[in-house]
Amino acid sequence: MLELCILLLFSVSLIICVILHYSILYALIFGYALFFVFGLIKGKTWKEMLRYSFRGILTVKNILMIFVLIGCITAIWRACGTIAFIVYYASLVAVPQAMVLLCFLLCCFVSFLMGTAFGSAATIGVICMTLANSMNIPVIYAGGAIISGIFFGDRCSPMSSGAHLISELTDTDIFNNIKTMVRTAFIPFIVTAVLYGIIGIIINPSAGNRIIETIINSGTESSMTFRIFADYYNLSLFTIIPAVIIILFSLLKIDVKITMAISCLAGLFCAGFLQHIHAAELIKIVFFGFHPQDTELAKLMAGGGIVSMIRVSAIICISSCYSGMFKGTHFFDGMQQIMQRLSNRITVFGSVLTASVFASAIACNQTLAIMLTHQVCDDFIEDKNILASYLENTAVVVAPLMPWSIAVSVPLTSIGAPATVLLAAFFLYLIPLWNLFLEIRQSKILSNLEDCRS
Repeated sequence: MLELCILLLFSVSLIICVILHYSILYALIFGYALFFVFGLIKGKTWKEMLRYSFRGILTVKNILMIFVLIGCITAIWRACGTIAFIVYYASLVAVPQAMVLLCFLLCCFVSFLMGTAFGSAATIGVICMTLANSMNIPVIYAGGAIISGIFFGDRCSPMSSGAHLISELTDTDIFNNIKTMVRTAFIPFIVTAVLYGIIGIIINPSAGNRIIETIINSGTESSMTFRIFADYYNLSLFTIIPAVIIILFSLLKIDVKITMAISCLAGLFCAGFLQHIHAAELIKIVFFGFHPQDTELAKLMAGGGIVSMIRVSAIICISSCYSGMFKGTHFFDGMQQIMQRLSNRITVFGSVLTASVFASAIACNQTLAIMLTHQVCDDFIEDKNILASYLENTAVVVAPLMPWSIAVSVPLTSIGAPATVLLAAFFLYLIPLWNLFLEIRQSKILSNLEDCRS
């Protein structure tokens, strides 16, 4: 009963922050105090609670390092001309009718290579949204396609920190997990691609009979829109090197932190030698972001920097303390029993999905959502390969559907889109729904077989 009251108070604080547009940091700090006091009530010492908190932070140390690199790369790619180069030349041939589908497929490809939704949103996501805006594609569709795409790789890439976290939690082989992820996502991926293709044609009905004219017109209009890039940047082919490094190193399965760090260094060289930005200015850009004096260019390219990730890092540090405290105080013992009983009614996958929704709602980030779902469901799923699959098909894709979670708020901030685009993030809905359908169907088949035998 005490656990439920504490969770209710914490949930209320989250809702208040969301409604009043306050930072969820306030709710997280309040939540930390609540869970800390709970531990003291349960007989733990304050030193034990601090130790539990520290253990929680250690589990996300790699993610914090990636946040720093994301802040760097988002600023450097803007300053050195990498994003400008891709946007400028892609705009010459991009077809509005296919732009929504293209946003999804490009983000799927890059996120699979990079293994991080945040990094993908900050790079290819920004590019796709900029192109879509230039073609007057409704933000809800372009943003939904981008969000769907960036979490494609976050779920099944060998570079994904989330995939590695699940592999470690369940003690399973990551490459076997990836094979399962590809198989269980095949139908949702095809359906999502078809939906985005249809939407692109519906919002641009002239595609069928005027496609050649559209290509020419879109190229002309986009080139005019992005001509400011040619005026401001030296759009040399060398500016694409930081992006090539990301793709090449990812194909070679080099650690994502090393990949992003080398891409940042390459971008700094490009910014210095090609764009003639002084070293002192580059240091400022790395920390505070790229903010050009030209107001028109700033509308398209301003942003990034390590400072922009401070609030996000603070959020994940505080919320990650929860995992250690929950485990040390056995906070979710009662919840585990409820989920186990629920699995007999709505299938085991349905129970894990329910737990992931609950965990994602209170976790405020994907990492903690994964860890909490695992804590709640670990004991009643004996096959750890199945548990890993269930976690990938629930917590990983459910967490980004919570508008207040940094799992999606960071990508949305990167691409400059409102939370309403989540309504069009079809892939995130289809993954759990499709697998729930398969689980229910299999359960009914087994039940019918048992009835026939009896």
